[in-house]
Amino acid sequence: MKRVAILISGGGSNMVSLVDSMTGDHPARPVLVLSNNADAGGLAKAAERGIPTAVVDHRPHRGDRAAFEAELIKVIDDARPDILCLAGFMRILTEGFTGHYAGRMINIHPSLLPKYRGLHTHARAIEAGETEAGCTVHEVTAELDDGPILGQARVPIRPDDTPEALASRVLVQEHRLYPMALRRFAEGNRTTFDLPAD
Repeated sequence: MKRVAILISGGGSNMVSLVDSMTGDHPARPVLVLSNNADAGGLAKAAERGIPTAVVDHRPHRGDRAAFEAELIKVIDDARPDILCLAGFMRILTEGFTGHYAGRMINIHPSLLPKYRGLHTHARAIEAGETEAGCTVHEVTAELDDGPILGQARVPIRPDDTPEALASRVLVQEHRLYPMALRRFAEGNRTTFDLPAD
């Protein structure tokens, strides 16, 4: 059984979809939910589900990312995870951190990578006149929102879409895509897949 640590910064809706999928014959189980924000709503949701939680606040380490990451690594490694899932973890990680967990860390990003790395993905897709948006689960490497793509889900962009409306529809697909990608990753399957439309 693979042990999974999930890193969050906010409400944790993707974390909840991951945790709630890890039951029955699933090859993995959650062992830690960690946040850089003590007020993250996802911490309470994890605790309600009986999952150990931890907080490593980045603010005392302002200007010293290495010290912040060293503390993160200590807390994570104490939980002995086989897999790390970034689920709305809003800190950029250095090569020291990504290298420590190379081949074991995955992330979900709200665009069809390699398009629209970084922030404001939905507004940028609409402004560019794209006909579709979506989300991507990928392995984490030192490059921001890079790394081998594991799976994608596509969402049509409507003529009257706002970034908020598009984001809410993409989030529905994130909650379908990420659990499926995690299960395949935990089984050792790293081939790329497209989530069929529901």
